[in-house]
Amino acid sequence: MQAWQVHENGEPGEVMRLAEVAPPTPGEGQVLLRVRAANINFPDALLCRGQYQVRPPLPFTPGVEICGETEDGRRVLANPALPHGGFAEYALADARALLPAPEALDDAEAAALHIGYQTGWFGLHRRARLQSGETLLVHAAAGGVGSAAVQLGKAAGATVIGVVGGPEKAAVARELGCDVVVDRHGEDVIAAVKEATGGRGADVIYDPVGGPAYAQSAKTVAFEGRIVVVGFASGTIPSPALNHALVKNYAILGLHWGLYNTKNPELVRHCHDQLTELAARGAIKPLVSERVKLAEAADAVQRVADGRTTGRVAVVPETSVAPENLDKGAAA
Repeated sequence: MQAWQVHENGEPGEVMRLAEVAPPTPGEGQVLLRVRAANINFPDALLCRGQYQVRPPLPFTPGVEICGETEDGRRVLANPALPHGGFAEYALADARALLPAPEALDDAEAAALHIGYQTGWFGLHRRARLQSGETLLVHAAAGGVGSAAVQLGKAAGATVIGVVGGPEKAAVARELGCDVVVDRHGEDVIAAVKEATGGRGADVIYDPVGGPAYAQSAKTVAFEGRIVVVGFASGTIPSPALNHALVKNYAILGLHWGLYNTKNPELVRHCHDQLTELAARGAIKPLVSERVKLAEAADAVQRVADGRTTGRVAVVPETSVAPENLDKGAAA
């Protein structure tokens, strides 16, 4: 089969190499899946750089989120078991963690429903307890993680302010349903948010960016507001001033979605049921801006890493050979 492999850490476009390898052999409790679509996430770039909290042994195949097909033909969502990730024709996954792919979504959309939307649901509902009528501010609103939060916020009845970088991304944020869009390249984010909220600020702030975005969050959060820290796509991890949180009376909430898979997996399944229902009635629909061939995956991962994409980019392999017919002598 074909699979992208990383033999040394570095930028995705430089260290990802497409190779012919033997299909992986499932271990105890694992299942082999044919990859129908693999969604690109920022952690894929961090994996290539050796900067992610999980560091699989070299060489490894990145790709942490797929829509796959089981041997009996079921479409499922899975987080591949590294080092056998999703940027390949076949991947391994934990059989107990498989989730049914929503019928309302195609393969690429289904692949994109998993991590980003689960993170958004847990961040907005489980951690921040977002209420209908509240104001939600989403940083990087046109990106993969941000676009999911925008749709989930609108589905929950919130007024959504989207912060983006550039006119193209501003247009995407408006199409996603943002009530107010702020282009940080040409506008003062703090002034714009205060104007939009009558000086009150946002009740919930969803921040996958960190760095300067967090500083803006602290200055625009409302009384009894909640800042949900999701990630640090800017590359800078902020150091919150806790005295500021005290005197302004707001909460700083961390969210590591992956922990729920080990600490409370039943809640992950409950979340998936909620997302499937929202997708079925059209309240959410992953924004897949591009569908690229397997051969184009390295370039696509690099563009996601550089912040040059909107929504989600999905890798769609064109698998035509069953794994049992592949050369088992190929290098693993």
